[in-house]
Amino acid sequence: MADHPHEHGHSGHSHDHGPATPASRRLRVLIAVVLVPFAVAVLAGMALMWPGKLPAHASTGLGFDQPTVTGTVTGTKAAPCDAGAAPGAADADACTLITVRLTSGKDSGSSVQQTMTPDQTAVYTVGEKVVMAYSPTAPAALRYSVNDADRSFPLAVLAGIFALAVVLVGRLRGLAALVALAISFGVLSLFVLPAILKGEDPLRVAVVGGGAIMFLALYLCHGLSARTSVAVIGTLASLALIGALGQAFIGLTHLTGNTSDETSLVHSLFTGIKLPGLLLAGVIIGSLGVLNDVTVTQASSVWELRAADPSMGARALYRTGMRIGRDHIASTVNTLVMAYAGAALPLMLLFTIANRGVWTVATSEIVAEEVVRTLVGSIGLIASVPLTTALAALVASRDGRRPVPRPRTGGSPAAAVPAGGHRRHRR
Repeated sequence: MADHPHEHGHSGHSHDHGPATPASRRLRVLIAVVLVPFAVAVLAGMALMWPGKLPAHASTGLGFDQPTVTGTVTGTKAAPCDAGAAPGAADADACTLITVRLTSGKDSGSSVQQTMTPDQTAVYTVGEKVVMAYSPTAPAALRYSVNDADRSFPLAVLAGIFALAVVLVGRLRGLAALVALAISFGVLSLFVLPAILKGEDPLRVAVVGGGAIMFLALYLCHGLSARTSVAVIGTLASLALIGALGQAFIGLTHLTGNTSDETSLVHSLFTGIKLPGLLLAGVIIGSLGVLNDVTVTQASSVWELRAADPSMGARALYRTGMRIGRDHIASTVNTLVMAYAGAALPLMLLFTIANRGVWTVATSEIVAEEVVRTLVGSIGLIASVPLTTALAALVASRDGRRPVPRPRTGGSPAAAVPAGGHRRHRR
């Protein structure tokens, strides 16, 4: 299979600014041999583990599964605290009485009141939209209570700004990325979460769901090409490494996965869910996005290097691509650690107040869980760079593009043409 890029006589190089040149037929077959069985396995896994209807659980009408309605704050005033107020808050007019007009539900249009104590951090103002929890079995005066601020509109505006920015800058590629994002959330909400709740092994669900997200997102955003396939293979191999390391070190560190109120509640409602497996599934899903970024960047870098200088062989492409990859590793690993530190800042403050040593803090389960998650993901990320770069260099150097010979010193491009005035083309 031959292609005919534009040739510039002043340099003897070909420059192709379009899509990556297709790989040779043999390489395409080899790539298909690797990817097609995995794609079939992903489809079969989704078919076998498809959850269908969510498993039923006994609704308590309290806490997380309490029905909610919306409302608008219409009035606030100082009021005395009731007998249930926190100690020290019983002074006259120490609390705030808020009036809320319901805007949804069977009592829409009516108003309810609630006393807010000083120990509650939320402060509500007139005109603010709120979410009200509804307890149908409670006394009439206690049936509605303020649950949270209604953030629907500002979050929708922020999401719209994000989508607009992606499309304006990324154009069709940005639009494809938004579609891929929607598909990813669809796989998570329609398959991964319900399948885990149904009782399927979280690790198997994460592998199948992550594989589906990887195929759909990468090929939709970057096209069906050898370049994208290389990124898919690099991501697949790195995810396998992350899964193996995660399973080993979750066992070695005796992590239970039960380190929060959320996991305790899930386990109490669905006792069949294996929490260590749920932790490992979270590691795999959480690593997928960063891995996609790294593998696509490395594969694209190698192809761009090949387009800039078609005379570069696999070894030269690998060496140059790894220089880019090392910079990528340094910045991304630091980003992962800082992202965890930022998210865990309140927890770190508590340990600082307790005057515990750094090692004691790091080996406690609540922190060790995140340490294992971060380090296992980072190791997979690091491994993906040389693996993807090497594979991309091998494929790109044999992508059907024939390097144009460089002119000899002191000669002209014509001097590189064999006797007879004709170049020989590989078939």
